[in-house]
Amino acid sequence: VQLQASGGGLVQAGDSLRLSCTASKRTNSNNAMAWFRQAPGKDREFVATISWRGGSTSYADSVKGRFTISRDNTKGAVYLQMTSLTPEDTAIYYCAVGLRSYGGHTKDDYRYWGQGTLVTVSS
Repeated sequence: VQLQASGGGLVQAGDSLRLSCTASKRTNSNNAMAWFRQAPGKDREFVATISWRGGSTSYADSVKGRFTISRDNTKGAVYLQMTSLTPEDTAIYYCAVGLRSYGGHTKDDYRYWGQGTLVTVSS
């Protein structure tokens, strides 16, 4: 399974951005999906996860209320709508397919990873 993430770019603080991620095969429809991010010099951290049917979501405290994760199983896609962006959101954003129907908050809960898309927020 290959995951292709897109939608990153350079934006200003306060702007919005929507990330997309699609899978090469429809093998992720029964699995949770998630977004993680990795800032320069930092470990990859959890951002958001969504259950296989989309009925359950969970967010990192740092993005709660600003980011929204969603999915379209007919397209094998997961999205991340980001609003009120700050320079602290600058990172490479990775999508991932989970091991189970409901995802966790650690990297070990996910088995397939996309190549990442860079989001840069200027002040």
